[in-house]
Amino acid sequence: MKIAFQMDPIGSVNIDADSTFRLAEEAQARGHEIWTYAPDQLSYREGRIMAVAQPVRVQRVKGDHAQLGTPVDLDLADVDVVWLRQDPPFDMGYITTTHLLDRLKGITLVVNDPFWVRNSPEKLLVLDFPDLTPPTTIARDLAVLREFKARHGDIILKPLYGNGGAGVFRLPESDRNLNSLHEMFTGINNEPLIAQKFLPDVAAGDKRIILVDGEPVGAINRVPAEGETRSNLHVGGRAEKIGMTAREHEICVAIGPRLREMGQVFVGIDVIGGWLTEINVTSPTGIQELERFDGINVAGRIWDAIEAKL
Repeated sequence: MKIAFQMDPIGSVNIDADSTFRLAEEAQARGHEIWTYAPDQLSYREGRIMAVAQPVRVQRVKGDHAQLGTPVDLDLADVDVVWLRQDPPFDMGYITTTHLLDRLKGITLVVNDPFWVRNSPEKLLVLDFPDLTPPTTIARDLAVLREFKARHGDIILKPLYGNGGAGVFRLPESDRNLNSLHEMFTGINNEPLIAQKFLPDVAAGDKRIILVDGEPVGAINRVPAEGETRSNLHVGGRAEKIGMTAREHEICVAIGPRLREMGQVFVGIDVIGGWLTEINVTSPTGIQELERFDGINVAGRIWDAIEAKL
């Protein structure tokens, strides 16, 4: 097959942690032809969805992991699979790429399905499953956020479209910084904020569960660094081996069919103390950590699912 990865520059990825690199590595091992291009190299040209793309060979050699060929104009209608794998921010630039890739429907398989990626931001899709999530409010109105904090005391406040743990604040009951944080965030953009009741179980870890075509394949535990609330690996969280509980299987059973219907082949959900906090569909991570801990070929299972669809 001919595979194109829409992603951030492959030359700068961490080959020991990056999930996109692992997907490319597995595709290459299966004999597929790999191409890569940046989101700003995607275009609509008189009815055709094009990208200035480069062929690439990957190898697990630090400092020499991606050998790129000459850039060419690639018609994405001639590609079997396009991977939507650039990191957020989930801004209008990101959303525009999903609109363009939508136009390949019925011609080229885009993973994850761009229509539902656009309509299922990480912190909004969970609202479809209120029985599985902690108390949550989404608002720009300071009065609404203050009322939520007054009711729940200890809360987490974060940007609605943030990622990687950036801009996440814990506001315990005694904290008086809500007004200042609201002022700071609303001065940056016009987006609402999301507030959730703080879950003390996060001290034991924030579990990342990977689902492939709606089925869970395993989990890793992300433990916050000493003195830190956030468990994201980007900000110093530590990954450790862990299994799945009966409650977590129940969560996957509840959301799995919906994800499969939406064409979300590779999804990472976040669970703290049995509560679903995010459903990551834009550019989920965790493949390499799970493969190391559990000895399973997660990337292979993802490609099995994709090849079955084709």
